[in-house]
Amino acid sequence: METGRSGVPDSGYRADARFAVRAKDVTMDFGTGVLAVDRASFDVEHGKFLTILGPSGSGKTTLLRMIAGFLKPSEGEITIGGKPVDAVPPHRRSVGMVFQKLALFPHMTAAENVGFPLKMRRFNPATIPERVNQFLDLVKLGGYGDRRINELSGGQQQRVAIARALVFEPEILLLDEPLAALDRKLREEMQLEFRRIQHELGVTTINVTHDQREALVVSDDIIVMDGGMIQQHAKPVTIYRDPANTFVASFLGVSSFVDGIAVADGLNIGGQVLSGVHVGKISEAAPARGVIRAEQIRISADAARLGDCETCLRGEVRDVIFEGDRLLYLVNVALGPSSDFQIYHHDPAALDLYEIGTKVSIGWRRHDMKVFRSAL
Repeated sequence: METGRSGVPDSGYRADARFAVRAKDVTMDFGTGVLAVDRASFDVEHGKFLTILGPSGSGKTTLLRMIAGFLKPSEGEITIGGKPVDAVPPHRRSVGMVFQKLALFPHMTAAENVGFPLKMRRFNPATIPERVNQFLDLVKLGGYGDRRINELSGGQQQRVAIARALVFEPEILLLDEPLAALDRKLREEMQLEFRRIQHELGVTTINVTHDQREALVVSDDIIVMDGGMIQQHAKPVTIYRDPANTFVASFLGVSSFVDGIAVADGLNIGGQVLSGVHVGKISEAAPARGVIRAEQIRISADAARLGDCETCLRGEVRDVIFEGDRLLYLVNVALGPSSDFQIYHHDPAALDLYEIGTKVSIGWRRHDMKVFRSAL
């Protein structure tokens, strides 16, 4: 392996125009004693939709602001199209951005808002009206160009902000939680709109959100962050079905966690072996934590009806939550402190309903429980 000028092994990283965005060992230190972003490295291919997902304070917005060039990394480098972000003046960066607060001009019409970036970039004035109308049509606001911003609904304002960010055809579109203030129904509608528009234009998009559903719905790839660090970077299906650690498993979806001792076939809790698959290297007899998704646990009044489940446990229903298309059961099993399991039961109209206090059997197949190393 070659070495760099510092004498340490060369990582092989190069600014590469084949990637829309590359980040290598990007760190942001605000001097608080805790790194806001800690050695983040990733690539984004041209035309892909990447979502950076994480809780408040995870570093996702700081990372996005460094990609946008609003913040300079304390260490590391970010390139867009092979060029370092800070090597290009802000007004010449081909980056469109939609903010959480939208930042639309209230004294302008929808069309004037959309046309503003074109005027700032000195587009031919004769071409601006046609281009503005084209992008208003793209976001399904044809005929709304003459309306003031305060005459538009929240969803329509979102669409104006999207059109404004795209009208000059940027290389990169950055989304800073633009749907966070919308009600659930409108937010879910706009998630599908983002997906449609991105597919139609093929613009490379990086989205920041704390909304797990949004990340799964719109993204080609997801980065999950916590504590300033990238916990996992993978496709949505992989992130959900094969989480890299217990944080990722807990942050996406509804899961149950049980603590015990690692054994070859899974996890031993007080002599009861729960079937599971080890993730990473785990020594037998070491403390471990099992994680299983709520929809991967089966529930029945009769253990014989659990079919091919390698693990079968008897428990009692502690709570039942109706969620419309499914029921969420909380079932207690006598396994010590970590003995409550959350279970999704779909299509309640066609399945047995179990009241609080009912004795039931629950079970799962071995590959559905993931077993991780534990600090306990």
